[in-house]
Amino acid sequence: MISLVVNGKTREVGAAPGTPLLWVLRDSLRMTGTKFGCGIAQCGACTVHLDGVPVRSCVTPLSAAAGKKVTTIEGIGATRAGKAVQAAWMRNDVPQCGYCQSGQIMSASALLAKNRAPSDADIDAAMSGNVCRCGTYNQIRTAIKDAAASAKGA
Repeated sequence: MISLVVNGKTREVGAAPGTPLLWVLRDSLRMTGTKFGCGIAQCGACTVHLDGVPVRSCVTPLSAAAGKKVTTIEGIGATRAGKAVQAAWMRNDVPQCGYCQSGQIMSASALLAKNRAPSDADIDAAMSGNVCRCGTYNQIRTAIKDAAASAKGA
């Protein structure tokens, strides 16, 4: 058994150490908010936080998460940055198909947790690994700026 803390709760997982974290989350823990996109860490749909750092769970082995804090889309709203980002996503009507949005929100939340006033260049760098097939990049940038502004006032 491998122990990890997922969204604040200690979980024991009986999967092989090399199993991608994505499949542990989705199949073993039934947390389906984290999406499978490409399987090669190129699209960002599977982004989760590992000790606060955004990682691609499709290529992160379970062993790398052992004993660490994993935050998923299901738990990001419990953080100040995550709550602000989720609210801004709703206010700005960001999603179209929505498939990439959990990964987008996770990357944006990690950015705002470290940088409460990101520039356009900061946003571009933080979000560069997240692909949106619907092309909602302008709405995403607007929502990140909105979340940053609202988090300042909180």
